[in-house]
Amino acid sequence: MGNGSTGVRSTSRSALRRRLQHLGREVAKFGAVGGAGLLVNLLVFNLVRHTTDLQVVRASVIATIVAIAFNYVGFRYFAYRDRDKSGRTKELSLFLLFSAAGLVIENGVLYVATYGFGWDSSLQSNIFKFLGIGIATLFRFWSYRTWVFRALPAKEAVASAESFLEETTPPGRLRR
Repeated sequence: MGNGSTGVRSTSRSALRRRLQHLGREVAKFGAVGGAGLLVNLLVFNLVRHTTDLQVVRASVIATIVAIAFNYVGFRYFAYRDRDKSGRTKELSLFLLFSAAGLVIENGVLYVATYGFGWDSSLQSNIFKFLGIGIATLFRFWSYRTWVFRALPAKEAVASAESFLEETTPPGRLRR
């Protein structure tokens, strides 16, 4: 009888391992797109800040909007290309909604540092811009994977059914 429970535990560990590996790949792809978006964001921010007379937060908002457009293309066609594509209008609307919330988080940190504490040097602005991007990225990762780029229901159902079959097959017996 101990063999049956050991097999279930082993299968459960195997299923957990597969889920963690899948999440790890997802985080890596999200990070690759996000890292490129970070570079775009910081490059545009510094370019606008040093070539125009715009205030710091306005320059940051412009940079964030450019990065949002860049990131949508990267997420849709690289990181989440295997996800449901049937509701593009809804997907884009949700992406823009959650990106706007991320924009507020990101630029709110910069706003407080600049106008609340008077930290307005180029170095300080970049540090707080980077910090704001980091905080907003945590929110974006959660919201994009939960609401925007949802997994296809059929894939989840098949994976769930297969793991159920693996868990219920007695040791030493082959499934047909």
